[in-house]
Amino acid sequence: MDLRLDGPVLEGTLVRLEPLEQRHAPGLAEAVSGDRASYGFTLVPTPDEVSAYIDAQHARAATGRLAPYAQISLATGRAVGSTSFWEPRWSERGALFAVEVGFTWLAARAQGTGINAESKLLLFRHAFEKWGVARVDLKTDARNARSRAAIEAVGASFEGVLRSSSRSWAPGEEGLLRDAAIFSIIAAEWPERRAALEARVDRALRRGGSRSV
Repeated sequence: MDLRLDGPVLEGTLVRLEPLEQRHAPGLAEAVSGDRASYGFTLVPTPDEVSAYIDAQHARAATGRLAPYAQISLATGRAVGSTSFWEPRWSERGALFAVEVGFTWLAARAQGTGINAESKLLLFRHAFEKWGVARVDLKTDARNARSRAAIEAVGASFEGVLRSSSRSWAPGEEGLLRDAAIFSIIAAEWPERRAALEARVDRALRRGGSRSV
């Protein structure tokens, strides 16, 4: 049985998630050319690395384990970041019962605009309401306090730390492993988490959302 992860276009009021393609490279190169202070523990390409980054994501997608997206600001039409569905888990009958949301980053100017909240709303909603998963996972470097706070802010619950469990993306740690902080939302929690995310997006819209992003 050939089980592959495939993510469709997902559109909200602030952001549209489009399957990641090389046509997004110029916009993403511009997105990562600014302040990179928030990227310390995250895999974020430099402007010169964006094309190779997209090729690497396509290689992961070819295994059936990744569905990568470009995050497009609806206010400007510009690509402002990337995110993905990742690491699907299938039942013996071929039903998807769990998936991770990861490989997420945003241009510094897009952070705090509501785009991340709505991107998570779109991804979680598709996973729970279209695919019918039992859980969505999120993980980050255990040292990344900023990322951990952002994950908790979208409603995910901290489950623990897996020691030396995955590749480190921190500068100077090539070839080393990191401790990963694991978070999740389960299906029973989703209605409450959805309402909270929708409220966050509404607040962002009232503030003007991403009109300058």
